[in-house]
Amino acid sequence: MSDSSIAEHADLGDFKTLEQFILETQSEYEHSSGSFSRLLRDMSVAAKIVNRDMRRAGLLDIYGQTGITNVQGEVQKKMDALAHKEFVLALRRGGECCLIGSEEHAEAIPIDASSESDGHYIVLMDPLDGSSNIDVNVSVGTIFSIYRIPDDVPPEEATLDDALQPGTDQVAAGYIVYGSSTMLVYTTGHGVNGFTLDPSIGEFLLSHRNLQTPDRGSICSINSGNYHAFDQGLRDYLNWLQEYDENDPNRPAKTRYIGSFVSDFHRNMLMGGIYMYPSTQGNPDGKLRLMYEANPMAFLIEQAGGKATNGKTRIMELEPESLHQRTPLFIGSPDMVDRAHAFLQGNAPQQRTS
Repeated sequence: MSDSSIAEHADLGDFKTLEQFILETQSEYEHSSGSFSRLLRDMSVAAKIVNRDMRRAGLLDIYGQTGITNVQGEVQKKMDALAHKEFVLALRRGGECCLIGSEEHAEAIPIDASSESDGHYIVLMDPLDGSSNIDVNVSVGTIFSIYRIPDDVPPEEATLDDALQPGTDQVAAGYIVYGSSTMLVYTTGHGVNGFTLDPSIGEFLLSHRNLQTPDRGSICSINSGNYHAFDQGLRDYLNWLQEYDENDPNRPAKTRYIGSFVSDFHRNMLMGGIYMYPSTQGNPDGKLRLMYEANPMAFLIEQAGGKATNGKTRIMELEPESLHQRTPLFIGSPDMVDRAHAFLQGNAPQQRTS
């Protein structure tokens, strides 16, 4: 579709840009400041660069692996390294944060004093979630979480300990999904809003205002190949989801699992569903990282009316112990998460016997 035909379907003047929206709503932030607005702008600039390269992945040499094993024990993809580089570079240039934590780096990354940073923010991120799908052209994403350092800590003295705050202390969180269109979705604790990148003008435009997830849904996202490694309560819940119930239009549930957390989460938040990455016999702590995957998505889903738990406790109330700490995760529509929680705690309804 040409630019002119796009204009026929939508008057782009009706859409606010991300920067306009941030400036208009800045007074809602607890620590209202221009630096916070610029920080979100920096994240959006890096997202545009990653999106540009992603769109040319078959033409540029960014498929495949770097040969380097990251801190997670996973062989790093070329696009992992590129995304990490671009987000770190954008944040360094902006000077609005004093510390960065990334899935692709073993330690927290301080912003050098030479950069003249006066920022009081910490950014934790998964620069490219679902990167194992890149080579087969499946949608992937970026996840980020933003915290403030304590008021009595000078930015140049911020350490990893200052970043290890519970999810309830997040000042903002969001993700970018690189799919059929590129969307940036974020919250500052005042609802969830989504912005779609219009490549013709290079701007993120407000396309999804005040997103809310349905109370219930018919989508179940889980790697069922691990079924026999799940706890009995979870297996019972999955069996219950697949039972036919003439009084419940959401059962049997549809299984939809892309293997890219951002993509699965985005679909389920819009359509209603539950995403589950539980503990297994081989991974008793689960596989998702608390600080830059589970916490930001928990913040988003709660602002959209959903819930997130590790099977025992609300995700955002967990006390972090390390940057790359892992956690089980059950996240999505509130009724579905509550039901899963009940099964996991042994408080499930009686299973049918016929």
